[in-house]
Amino acid sequence: MKIQYENLTLRQAGLPDVKQLAAWWNDGTVMAHAGFPNGVGVTEEEVAKGLGNGCMVIEENDRLIGECSYRNIADGIAEIGIKICETDCQNRGIGRKILSMLIGWLFRNGYSKIVLDTNLTNTRAQHVYESLGFQKVRTNIDSGKDQLGRLQSFVDYELIEKNFINYI
Repeated sequence: MKIQYENLTLRQAGLPDVKQLAAWWNDGTVMAHAGFPNGVGVTEEEVAKGLGNGCMVIEENDRLIGECSYRNIADGIAEIGIKICETDCQNRGIGRKILSMLIGWLFRNGYSKIVLDTNLTNTRAQHVYESLGFQKVRTNIDSGKDQLGRLQSFVDYELIEKNFINYI
């Protein structure tokens, strides 16, 4: 899979991307929102073994700036995730465009519902998801702990095609 829009590319992650993916996943500042303030502690070899359908990288002007993923969780339902990992690329509307690219592709390829969750404290992400038409399904208070043992709360979202607001 490879989707391009303006200067953005969303493509399948490959072996040349492993070093950068491992660096991001082991960086606590990148992974704190996902409950890993110390990073996930994964080797490049483990990242390479985990590459496959659904693991994608985000490029802006041929520079790797983030990653996203999707996985089939039920018939016609995909769960997605996204991280704009390079701080100079955050708060510029890139996430909304990348999500529009990915969600549009998923709906065109047989999915009828997209789901995701985000940390309750990640209000920036919640704003982006809601601007795309995602509906809040539930808030799960103190439903998990981060790797430091701190309780975390999450918001579950879902999107059906008729509610999708496409930004590309």
